[in-house]
Amino acid sequence: MSDLTIYTLVENVRSLHNVGSIFRTADGAGVAKIFLCGITGKPPHRDIRKAALGAEEAVPWEYRPDSLEVVKQLKQQNVQIVALEAKAENLSYDEAPYRFPLCLVVGHELRGVSAHVLQKAELAVGIPMRGIKSSLNVAVAYGVALYEITKRRNQIQGIG
Repeated sequence: MSDLTIYTLVENVRSLHNVGSIFRTADGAGVAKIFLCGITGKPPHRDIRKAALGAEEAVPWEYRPDSLEVVKQLKQQNVQIVALEAKAENLSYDEAPYRFPLCLVVGHELRGVSAHVLQKAELAVGIPMRGIKSSLNVAVAYGVALYEITKRRNQIQGIG
């Protein structure tokens, strides 16, 4: 069977509550490792723990100041880099041709994923919005996209 690993890269996410929520969602989806990059806060911190409810101790993580270096290293390991971005021209998250191993990248709450990481991404996916807002909260969007990716992984594994 192929390598069905899922990684997450969190780039410059300001809110420690968002970081905690990402940990909790990653734990639920079976993410292998989270890379915290740039200004993203890191455990141990009470605000991360408040949202993560201990998941920050269950999901392996690593802090790396330079997200582009992480992306380059993952690409050398044949990991598909998928940026989650709120741009209309992006492919819908539920129609994307995902392949594994995969790293889902989320970025700054207002600015999104950095341009230099977007340039290295194999895919940029978005979540279609129907209301007046152009995007979801980063932790919520991460959960929506990650569970679609997990669904695809489960299909490959023959799991419901």
